[in-house]
Amino acid sequence: MAIHPSAVVDPGAELGNDVEIGPFAVVGPGVILHDGVWIGPQAVVMGPSEIGAGSRIFSFAAIGGDPQDLKYRGEPSRVIIGERNTFREGCTVNRGTVGGGGVTRIGSDNLFMAGSHVAHDGQVGNHCVFANYAAIAGHVVVHDRAILGGFSGVHQHSRVGRCAMVSGGAMAALDVPPFTIAQGDRARLYGLNLVGLRRAGISGAVQQALKQAYREIFHQGQPFRIALEQAREAWADVPEVIELVEFMERSGRGVCRSVGAEHPQE
Repeated sequence: MAIHPSAVVDPGAELGNDVEIGPFAVVGPGVILHDGVWIGPQAVVMGPSEIGAGSRIFSFAAIGGDPQDLKYRGEPSRVIIGERNTFREGCTVNRGTVGGGGVTRIGSDNLFMAGSHVAHDGQVGNHCVFANYAAIAGHVVVHDRAILGGFSGVHQHSRVGRCAMVSGGAMAALDVPPFTIAQGDRARLYGLNLVGLRRAGISGAVQQALKQAYREIFHQGQPFRIALEQAREAWADVPEVIELVEFMERSGRGVCRSVGAEHPQE
């Protein structure tokens, strides 16, 4: 364990093996740092927060701060972060609220680039990338292998599906379905995230099925309810298509519309 003499570490913090804490960093009460966590110079981790093994928190990042919610009155809440995450300079992650279950939760193997933000009650999966200054608002769910481009934003209570991409500068006010690309202010869909699908090891046959299902759902002039039923029947043996269908069926806010769709698709 290596703790710089200028670091401020609360006696109630729990530190695992091989933890490193740099100059002028602050580790507050109720913080749990698992094995091999590295806290860079002038980074701040407040509790209750739990940081998984092998995670790295760079300078000026602030993890575990109070939720930025006017309804918050100091009630207990926390942040739980998995293993091998990287939080670059100036990242912020806020604790949860009672209204969202009290926990902001982040999985493992994620990269949060400089200035990115995870708001209260956010739920982030595994292998996600938040590029510089990407931000999710409160109660947002981001599924595995999603990518948020630089300066993008996601509206409260929205969801970003697995292997989806929210392009740089996009503002997603509705759910972004899995495997798709969303672009623009009040983002719309521009087809499938083919690069993300290849990186995730999804086969060419499945990609082709997803392309056909995408056209069936968004561009055949059918209301979503009917189009989703047809896609479920036509590709019942393709789990990724069923994942897309079920994600849309569970949407509370509605999903982003596809560019070129000429009807409301209610």
